[in-house]
This record gives sequence, C-alpha cells and structure tokens, in this order.
Amino acid sequence: MPELHHRTIGDLAVTRLVESDEPNFDPLAFFPETSPEDWQPFRRWLRPHPLNEALGCLTLVVQSFLVRTPHHKILIDTCVGDGKPRAGGIIPASWNNQRGGTFLRQLELAGARPEDIDFVLCTHLHSDHVGWNTRRDGDRWVPTFPNAKYIMSRRDLEHTQEAHRRHPINSLVDSVLPVVEAGQAMLVANDYVLDDNVRLESTPGHTPDHVSVLLASNGVNAVVTGDLMHTPVQCLRPEWKAASDADADLAVRTRRAFLERHCEANTLVCGTHFPSPSLGRFRASAGSYTFVAEA
Repeated sequence: MPELHHRTIGDLAVTRLVESDEPNFDPLAFFPETSPEDWQPFRRWLRPHPLNEALGCLTLVVQSFLVRTPHHKILIDTCVGDGKPRAGGIIPASWNNQRGGTFLRQLELAGARPEDIDFVLCTHLHSDHVGWNTRRDGDRWVPTFPNAKYIMSRRDLEHTQEAHRRHPINSLVDSVLPVVEAGQAMLVANDYVLDDNVRLESTPGHTPDHVSVLLASNGVNAVVTGDLMHTPVQCLRPEWKAASDADADLAVRTRRAFLERHCEANTLVCGTHFPSPSLGRFRASAGSYTFVAEA
C-alpha cells in the first residue's frame, strides 16, 4: 500500500491518497507533437520501462487529495476506481476493470470514512478523476460518499453529456450520472467559493470548464492543479499539448498564465499527476519556469 503523505496549510491538513504511481504512458503518444529528441533533456522524468531505445515511460501519478478544514472533510478528485470499464486511446490497460485498489483503505488510514466526507470537488470529469465517485452495489453504481455533495462544473457536465450522445462515455454513466440521479451533485460555475478556505479557479483548455482548487488558511496558499498540466516538463515547455486536451491552444494560454500567477504568489502547488512527492513551487528560470518539489 502506498505511504500516506501529509502536509499542513495553515489550519488545513492535506493528505495525498495515491492510487497508482508507476510508468504508464508513452510520452510520444501523450504529447503527440513531441519527438524523442525533445524528451532527451527531460529523461529524469521517465522511469526505466521498455518503450524504445531512447525513452522510458512517463509516470503520471493517479491520486486524490483529502483536505480537512476546521469545518469540512473534502476530497479533490477520486482517481480511476475499481471495476470500471476503461479502454481505448491512450488509457493504460491497467485501468480497465482494475481490482483490489487501496483507495478506500488509505482514506480510512488517513482518518476518514466514506460517510465522513462532506464534499467531493471534481476538477473535471475524465475517468481518472471521478472513478471513486461511485461504488458497485449489486447491479448498480451508487455514490461512494453517501453524505457528500459532489461539486462539479455545470458547463463541463453539459459538454460531457453532449459528447456522450455522439459516442458513449463509460465514466459518465458509471461515475457521474449516478451521483446526479441521487441528488448529490452541486452544479456550479467556475468561480464557485465553498468557504473562506476553499474556492475554484477557472483553468480551461483540458476540458471546456476545467477548474483547479485553491486552498488558503492563515496567509498560506496552495492550489491543486487537476489536469491543467500533467508533468513538470510543462513548466519549462508550457506549449507542449497533451493528446487529451479538448482545446489545446487554450490549454497552453491557461498554463502560461497559471505559471506566472502562482510563481509570483509563491503558491504551494499540488500537481495532481506530478511525480511523488507531487508538491512544490514554481520558480522562474530563463524566461520559463521550473517546478521545485518539496517533500
């Protein structure tokens, strides 16, 4: 079972719940406009894993963040989930109907049960961010967190539903719509404020209304990125476009503005897919930025 990692942000406690931390993506497929030569300076981000003679596989950590405020227990994104049909495109084969995940056990070890969660914040509705929204109960999917409100972008949900009408999206059917049908979804705008400690930041491009999550307490600030960027390489190369970006040009503009804004503010950055320890800060570097990890 992955080791739990805790961090305090003022009066807030943040715990990483890691579902997967292994080489799982072909970097050339994930960033289809790049070449092996483009990746050579960044091989430290590629774990040893067979791909070709020049490169390894890119590790994108799949994780959730448990945030405990003085008033609430909050989950930000919920990973891939168990028993979910996931296949096609660049999705790793290991995500398809995976079993025996440790997510709920980690949650328990972190001091929270499913019924203790007050809010689930969805940065967007892709399959590796909504999987544990639901669990199997007989022949149907039901909300995993029975007392939680699931906060999600109204616009992103409408976009996903429209895309589903053209081509079925399993993750919408098994991990999002059951929450909506149970009356537990809160459909919000991208500037939604939960309370003094937690609010959304609009970071569109990866999906039409993708959001990041801002945390603040006692003058200390942090941000959970979601899929605004997938790897620290994109701090130095914000123009690198992921195959999964809905509007790749908008995503580039969003990344550049995000890097500038949070570097200047010295925000603690919680990179949802960044290599462990996944937390750190942006630093200006030769006209671009680097990510300096903090254990």
